[in-house]
Amino acid sequence: MAGYLSESDFVMVEEGFSTRDLLEELTLGASQATTGKVAAFFVADLGAVVRKHFCFLKYLPRVRPFYAVKCNSSLGVLKVLAELGLGFSCASKAEMELVQHIGVPASKIICANPCKQIAQIKYAAKHGVRLLSFDNEVELAKVVKSHPSAKMVLCIATQDSHSLSHLSLRFGASLKSCRHLLENAKKSHVEVVGVSFHIGSGCPDPQAYAQSIADARLVFQMGAELGHTMNILDLGGGFPGLEEAKVRFEEIASVINSALDLYFPEGCGVDILAKLGRYYVSSAFTVAVSIVAKKEVLPEQPSREDETSSAPKTIVYHLDEGVYGIFNSVLFDNTCPTPTLQKKPSADQPLYSSSLWGPAVDGCDRVAEGLWLPKLHVGDWLVFDNMGAYTMNTKSLLGGTQAYRITYAMSRLAWEALRRQLLPGEDQDTEDVCKPLSCGWEITDTLCVGPVFTPASIM
Repeated sequence: MAGYLSESDFVMVEEGFSTRDLLEELTLGASQATTGKVAAFFVADLGAVVRKHFCFLKYLPRVRPFYAVKCNSSLGVLKVLAELGLGFSCASKAEMELVQHIGVPASKIICANPCKQIAQIKYAAKHGVRLLSFDNEVELAKVVKSHPSAKMVLCIATQDSHSLSHLSLRFGASLKSCRHLLENAKKSHVEVVGVSFHIGSGCPDPQAYAQSIADARLVFQMGAELGHTMNILDLGGGFPGLEEAKVRFEEIASVINSALDLYFPEGCGVDILAKLGRYYVSSAFTVAVSIVAKKEVLPEQPSREDETSSAPKTIVYHLDEGVYGIFNSVLFDNTCPTPTLQKKPSADQPLYSSSLWGPAVDGCDRVAEGLWLPKLHVGDWLVFDNMGAYTMNTKSLLGGTQAYRITYAMSRLAWEALRRQLLPGEDQDTEDVCKPLSCGWEITDTLCVGPVFTPASIM
């Protein structure tokens, strides 16, 4: 092992119980120990991250994964992914500082933001980060001035009109402009070593990847004609992190593999990369949020019959987190988070039309509505699954502090799989070394079945 992650970083769990049992103990302890405000907290299954990694290697064996730090910059995630040998895609100076703080070498970092501040470019130059992205002349000129030894990756636009996030509205050069950019780079003595693209999250058509790979092949040909030695293809992100996604990861992988065989066949000398965020962490995190206030609301215009009888009630609950915090997916992804209750209601308990609101005093901080819940009380906990993507802030993690409490857990099976990874060593016979792209294949099928956990100890 590389030494990024140790057993002291997480709770070791066994088969037999669920992570909900761990969560229940933690919420009970938090409620008993605190008389004031109790902040939301997460339970993270690092074993789920390990399983996702081995599945990735199985379905995309030619692709080298990089992790998009902006998606979830919690230290446990960064450490386990560094231990798995991933590279890191950083969009800011803070993210580069963070991954270098845990010991990740500069050679495994890509500064992938095509709209960088000059301070960010200078930081990359000073700390040995040489792989940078660009998609326009202004960005190219900034890098030429502040980081002349950089190796540049040209980011091209994609057809992502059906994606939830239309990144090509802001990022990516059109095919028509690529030759001009490559010519400018050559005149400025800047080395362009590859092409990248990014299919926006939630794209329902996996053929968008095939089209973008075909477009990248054309740009590679342009680069070769102009004297650039291009050997990196970056497939970007957009890979789903949940099983119930419109298009499954396996379907996307099948399309990508076919397109790579056609346009970048094995042995062509091109290093294939991908930048994944949601794929690794979405399903690994569960969050517990407490109710801080409640109000019963009658219909706005009750009928005369309602006035003399029991009118249906709507209950409004206020949580200690809202859409300006961990529930930002409501605004950006148009989701409606559905909670499960820490205390399971009895079958005869009446349900009420309910809505969940955050702590902000405005009309936009609505987390969910149209829910049917039993009557809850201030101090009760609501639990939300699949909360690993874009729920935490990088800045809050610098210096070892973080905005939310996170309890990391991992099964012994996943931990042993992680420890058994064989990495090339100077004194090892290369024929006996397990190659990074095949490590763990023999246990992929076992790990991809979600284990049932029991806490071995509580931190």
